[in-house]
Amino acid sequence: QVRLVESGGGSVQAGGSLKLSCVASGYTFSTCKMRWFRQAPGKERELVATIWSDGTTSYPGSVKGRFTASQDSNQKTFYLEIDSLKTEDMGVYYCSADFRIRWGSTCIEYWGQGTQVTVSP
Repeated sequence: QVRLVESGGGSVQAGGSLKLSCVASGYTFSTCKMRWFRQAPGKERELVATIWSDGTTSYPGSVKGRFTASQDSNQKTFYLEIDSLKTEDMGVYYCSADFRIRWGSTCIEYWGQGTQVTVSP
């Protein structure tokens, strides 16, 4: 079964950097896209990055210039580099990837369990 596992979260001082990883296991035929979300306590989950199969990325204005999404060539390991961390960046970060599990199939969305990012003043 397809599984996504995030890692790399931790406690960082404001202004620091952090690189999160998301590794897909199990059989996937191809990757359609991958997204990073975050959820702060008491707030709705929000999209912070999208990376497409061709490497194209998009970001919301709130994180643009500080967040960088990337992927390995096999498109089963994904990363989110966060620079100039702010206290408002705190929360649980989730990866979500859409995979085709067989040739010609529809892209199906999978979610990881999240990794916590804590930013100290």
